[in-house]
Amino acid sequence: MKIYSADTWTIEELQALVDDAGRRAVLIPAAETKRNVLETFAETLHFPADYGVNLDALNDSLHDFADAVADDGQAPITFIWEVPAAFRSDRAFGVICEILQDAERYAGKNLAVIAVCL
Repeated sequence: MKIYSADTWTIEELQALVDDAGRRAVLIPAAETKRNVLETFAETLHFPADYGVNLDALNDSLHDFADAVADDGQAPITFIWEVPAAFRSDRAFGVICEILQDAERYAGKNLAVIAVCL
C-alpha cells in the first residue's frame, strides 16, 4: 500500500499512472466515518447484499474481490482511496489500512492500493 498526499499528486495524475502501468483504476471516494468508509467500499466494489458493514466483513469481502479479480481475465486493479483528514485521525483508519495491506498480500499482483490523503 502506498500513501500519497493530494498536495503532491492529483487523483487524475494517479489514475494516469495506474493506466500507464496497464492496470485498472478503481476510485474509492472519500468518507469521513468508519461506517461511511465501510459502506463506500461496499457500494464501489459491489459487495454482496449480506455484507455486514464491519471490519471483518470488509476483510472477507476484499478477499472474495481479490479472488474474482484473479479469475476475470482482465488487467489487475489498483484502488485509489481518497482519505479525508477527519478520517485519518479515527482509529479505524489504521485498521482499514492493515486490512487493505492484507488484501494486497493475498491478491499478489492482482490488487494494489493507493491511499490519497486529502
